Amino acid sequence: VQLVESGGGSVQSGGSLKISCAASQFTYRRYCWGWIRQVPGKEREVVAIIDSSGRTDYVDSVKGRFTISQDSAKNTQTLHLVINNLKDEDTAMFYCAFEDRCSVVDGTASRSSPTAFSYWGQGTQVTVSS
Repeated sequence: VQLVESGGGSVQSGGSLKISCAASQFTYRRYCWGWIRQVPGKEREVVAIIDSSGRTDYVDSVKGRFTISQDSAKNTQTLHLVINNLKDEDTAMFYCAFEDRCSVVDGTASRSSPTAFSYWGQGTQVTVSS
């Protein structure tokens, strides 16, 4: 699976941003998508996750501000992340990632390691300025 991200950039604090990740020739039926954040100097962290049934989960630090979603057309699946009320601490590289044969329950995001995902996008930089 090849994942291609788009939508990062520089945004003022308090603003909103949508980043996306497209996967072509997508034929999987039970899977999870995740957004992984890497703040400079810190380890990568799964912040949002969604499964093929549309169940979502978020780490506590982003609940209420981050919204993960997905849509599909023919054999293309697209993952989105909307970040509202951007804060300086949201400055990070964001990666989309995919894992087959996965499902989401409450707490999945905080328990998931980035290493659980087999396929990764190239990353998109989000920079928040005051």
